[in-house]
Amino acid sequence: MADELREFFLDLHIHIGRTRDHRPVKITAGRDLTFFEIIREAGERKGIEIIGIIDAVSPPVLDEIQDFVRDGVMRELPGGGYDYEGKTTLLLGAEVETSGPNGGAAHFGVWMRDIATMREFSDWLGERVTNRVLSSQRARCTSFELQQKCTELGGMFIINHAFTPHKSVLGNCVSRISEMVELEHLTALELGLSSDSDLADLFSEHENVTFVSNSDAHSLAKIGREYNRVRVAEPSFDEVKKALLRQDGRAVTANFGLEPKLGKYHRTFCAACDEVLDTASIEHLNCPACGSKKIVRGVHDRILSIADRPEPVHPPHRPPYFYQIPLEFIPKVGKKTIDKLLNHFGTEMNVLHRATEEQIADVVGAKIAHDIARARRGELPISVGGGGIYGKILNS
Repeated sequence: MADELREFFLDLHIHIGRTRDHRPVKITAGRDLTFFEIIREAGERKGIEIIGIIDAVSPPVLDEIQDFVRDGVMRELPGGGYDYEGKTTLLLGAEVETSGPNGGAAHFGVWMRDIATMREFSDWLGERVTNRVLSSQRARCTSFELQQKCTELGGMFIINHAFTPHKSVLGNCVSRISEMVELEHLTALELGLSSDSDLADLFSEHENVTFVSNSDAHSLAKIGREYNRVRVAEPSFDEVKKALLRQDGRAVTANFGLEPKLGKYHRTFCAACDEVLDTASIEHLNCPACGSKKIVRGVHDRILSIADRPEPVHPPHRPPYFYQIPLEFIPKVGKKTIDKLLNHFGTEMNVLHRATEEQIADVVGAKIAHDIARARRGELPISVGGGGIYGKILNS
């Protein structure tokens, strides 16, 4: 009998700020972003059923995970990955930086099935980075060599935040992903904040590539800021890999991403006068207001300058992309309001996807409930983000 397929929420890109003994892992991540707090937040508050720890390659993080398995807090799954109390499955990842062929640098996500395989990859990577305890270190290898090692170990290889102006393949290295990866061994491309399927499908080269939308969380609150819905037989490494490769009926069935205008690198930005710029009027990327060259090229503008299609062409396998506005972005929704909603509905996924406007109004009032409903429909007015500053929902 064929496997019965079910749908789960997936966020593959969550950082660790500190180890249990307070050693830094991801320097820019919050101190409260520890391994156990992540799996508890994802499973009990966010309702994300499959999560990826992108810093699991760090030896002290691997030791911590192994101790949780030994102590029975988590159990290893036959299909790969680790179950936490039946609430969420943990997948083990690594974010690795390589140089671009002509300058710049890009981040890649490397995912392994279990602790033993990740230790093997960690040892290999340790010979190519200065400090393998820290996340996202520049590796002394090419992106092709990194991809080859991932493929050899049976892992998943993902282009991380493909379009952002810092540390990305298309944002600051090359104009085609095939200049840095072998397409036949690419598992997926992460859209990253400030882009969506419409923008990514302006490239004909992406036609057979699965898109994923992940949070790149640097704090507990940002877990599930962007996420996916996947159709699989069970929440495990093997099944997620099949879904990203679109095998045996498994698939990504929806991308939930931040409205691109809210992304902190959506439009070009002048750091000298703190203005979001319309680059249609800019020549040689000088600010038209102050003449400064301190310009951060926006994702939207970079894509339009290198894409090979005037309009997006979505292949049949491309799932819908839903513009997602997290609760923390909605005006008047602070920590106390979010706690009240979660205490009543259980998880943020329940609030965003399952509770009706009337049910939400019974808990936090009609105005906030109406704004949450409008956010679901993409009706809230937005000020555009750029230069590392998020856009904002405007009061209306």
